[in-house]
Amino acid sequence: MRLINKRPDRTSWMLLAALPFLAVLIAYALGSAVRLAENPADKLLPGLTAFADAIDRMAFTADKRTGDVLLWLDTGASLARLAVGIAIAAAGGLLVGLSAGLLPYVRATLSPFVTVVSMVPPLAVLPILFIMVGLGEASKITLIVVGVLPCLIRDLMLKIDDLPRQQLIKAQTLGANSWTIAIRVVLPQILPRLIDSIRLNLGPAWLFLISAEAIASESGLGYRIFLVRRYLAMDVILPYVAWITLLCFLMDLGLRVLQRRAFPWFEDARAGA
Repeated sequence: MRLINKRPDRTSWMLLAALPFLAVLIAYALGSAVRLAENPADKLLPGLTAFADAIDRMAFTADKRTGDVLLWLDTGASLARLAVGIAIAAAGGLLVGLSAGLLPYVRATLSPFVTVVSMVPPLAVLPILFIMVGLGEASKITLIVVGVLPCLIRDLMLKIDDLPRQQLIKAQTLGANSWTIAIRVVLPQILPRLIDSIRLNLGPAWLFLISAEAIASESGLGYRIFLVRRYLAMDVILPYVAWITLLCFLMDLGLRVLQRRAFPWFEDARAGA
C-alpha cells in the first residue's frame, strides 16, 4: 500500500500529535537543567519550580498594590479588546465582501482600494492611530479592525466568486431580485466561510493586539509581557505566552464547534469536495 493511502487510527493520531509537544518539553527541560547546573540563578530558562511560583503569584494571588489578580485582569482586558475588534471586522467584512462580491459596480469601486489597503503593514500605521485616535481602547481596537478587515473582505469576495454561477442564474430565472439572491442564496453559503476566515485571522489579530498593548496600555496580556521583560522574568513571560496560545486555540475550537452546529451541511460539502 502506498504511503499516501495509509491513515493512522485515532489512538495513533493522538500519539503522533503529542510527539512535537513532548519533544519541545524535553528539549526545554534538558536546556534548563544544563543552564541551571552552571548558574542556579539563571533567568533565561527557569525551572519548573520558578514557573509554579510565578503562576501562583500571577494567577492566584492578589496584587498587593491594586488588589487585582493580574493574570485574570490582563486576560479580561485583552479578550474584551479582541472580541470587539473581531466583531467589527467580521460585520464590516461580511457587508462589504457580500456587496463587492455580488455587485460589479461596488467591486469596481472598492476592490482595488481594499487590495491596496490589505498590503499596508498594520503595525506601520500604529503610530498614526495613536496620534489620530489617542492611546485609549479605541486605538487598540482600530488596529485589529485595520489588520483583519481587508483580509476578510478579500477572502469573502473570492468565496463568492467560487460559488456556482448556475445558482445565481436559476435564482434570477425564478424571479429573485438582487436582495433576495444576496440574502437567500449567497449569504447562507458564505457565513461558514466567514467563520473559516476569522479562524485564519485569529493569529494576526492577537499579534496586533499585543503590539498595541505593549506600546500604550495599563493592562492586558501584551502589556504584562513587555512590562516584565526588563527584569528578564521568563518565569512570567513563558506562562503568559502559553496562556495566549491556549486562549487562541480555544477560540479556534469554539469557532469550529459553532460552524459545525450552525452549518452541519458545510462539513459534508467540504468533505465531498
